[in-house]
Amino acid sequence: MSTTDNTKRSAPARERSTEGNGSKKRQREIIDAAADIFHRKGYSDTSVQDVADAVGILKGSLYYYIDSKEDLLFRMLLEVHEDAKAVVTETAALDLPPLERLRIYVQRHVEYNASNLAKIAVYYHDFGLLTPKRKKAIIGQRKFYETFVRGLIVEAQERGEVDDAIDPILVSNAIFGLVNWIYTWYNPKGSITPEYLGELYAEIAVSGITSPNMPKRPPAVRRTTRAKRA
Repeated sequence: MSTTDNTKRSAPARERSTEGNGSKKRQREIIDAAADIFHRKGYSDTSVQDVADAVGILKGSLYYYIDSKEDLLFRMLLEVHEDAKAVVTETAALDLPPLERLRIYVQRHVEYNASNLAKIAVYYHDFGLLTPKRKKAIIGQRKFYETFVRGLIVEAQERGEVDDAIDPILVSNAIFGLVNWIYTWYNPKGSITPEYLGELYAEIAVSGITSPNMPKRPPAVRRTTRAKRA
């Protein structure tokens, strides 16, 4: 990786890219191409030249849309979050019971992940390579989805549809662990479609938390700290 790849561009270049003066379609093409190359070669082994070659433009022209290679990674991760946020917004607006909204959310989330394997893989493999400030921004985005799912579980508990003894945080973590790691094994060229996978995982999630055999949360154990003697 050359030093030029991480060199920040001038302020006008940043303004052009952030204000959206360039073609949105072109920006999407660049992000899609970068995600594919990051996935195949690895972020560290990918150069800005690789991305420029993939979309058929000069390296200098690519800097019209980005400031650096890290900027490209960050934009890709933000795009994933924007797409995922749209799924939450659409699901939250449905006039349906909480468990039905949970079912639909899990189904759509899985379908998106299965249809965007390269971006999801890059997200989990290369997220840690962002600068601390940008990493913090991405972590802040994650809480939006976690809060939404936990809220649905709590709402279902209030309606008596899910046992009160079940911990919403643990269940939420389990659901995201289930749906977010399909990129490690799912083969889009196989016989299983994203739609079927979405339906399957949605059923597992909802049936699991409503099962009468769901283990109950153990009572809290009070921990005490003994003061050190002088």
